[in-house]
Amino acid sequence: MEDARRVVVLTGAGVSAESGIPTFRGEAGLWKSHRPEELATPQAFRRDPRLVWEWYAWRRTLVARCEPNQAHRALARFALADASRTTLVTQNVDGLHHQAARAEAGETTAPNDGTTLGLAESAYPLEVHGAIHRDRCSSCGRLDEAPGRVDAESADSLPTCGCGALMRPDVVWFGEALDPDVIGASMAAADEADVCLVIGTSAVVHPAASIPEVTRRRGGRVVEVNLEPTPVTGYADVTLLGTAGSLVPALLA
Repeated sequence: MEDARRVVVLTGAGVSAESGIPTFRGEAGLWKSHRPEELATPQAFRRDPRLVWEWYAWRRTLVARCEPNQAHRALARFALADASRTTLVTQNVDGLHHQAARAEAGETTAPNDGTTLGLAESAYPLEVHGAIHRDRCSSCGRLDEAPGRVDAESADSLPTCGCGALMRPDVVWFGEALDPDVIGASMAAADEADVCLVIGTSAVVHPAASIPEVTRRRGGRVVEVNLEPTPVTGYADVTLLGTAGSLVPALLA
C-alpha cells in the first residue's frame, strides 16, 4: 500500500455492519413482512409512497443511532493523508464515511446536514447508490441535502418539492440506473489505480462490482478484506478473511 501511486477503495455493507447497520438479507431483512426489494423500487413508490417513506423513515432512525467504526476511521485517515492518490467508492448509503471524514478532520456539522465542509471533503466517498440522508424530487431531480424529519404516518405530511412533486430518498432503487457521473468517476479511478482495496462487499452487484476487475485488467493489484470468500477472491492478489474493523486499520497503518 505504501508504494502505490493511486489507490481506489470499494466498500460494501460489511464495513457498516460492524456499526450496527442492518444488511437486510434473509428473514432478518423483513420489515412488516415486506422485503427490501419490494419497497425499494420506483413502482412501489408510485403505488404507495407513504409505505415506502415509512420504511425509509425507520431506516433513517436506525442509521442516526450508528457511529463510524474503526474501518471507517482508518479509511478516512488514509484518504486525508494524501487525497490526491486515494479515491473512496462506496455502495453504502448510510453516510458513515462522511461522518468519519469529518471526525478525523476535526470538523463538525449539524445533524443530518450533508453539506461539504473544508478538509473533510477530500475523504468523502463517491456514493454509487446515493445517500439515505438526502431527499431528491421524484420529478425535477432537485436535491435537499438537509431534509427535515418525515412523518410517514400521515400521507399529507410527505415531503414535496417546490414543483409540486413528491420528494423521495436520494438512493438508487432496484431497476434504476446509477448516476453516470458517479460511476464514471469510479471507473476512471479504478483504471488509474495501482491498488484496488475491496472491503466488505459481496461483489455481485454491478457495475460497482466491476471496479476491482478494471484495476486488475490494467495491471494493478487487488486486495480483498471480507468475512468470507467472494467472486473477487478468485483473482485477488491478497484476500484477508475477518472483520473490516480489525483488519483495515492494521492494513493501512
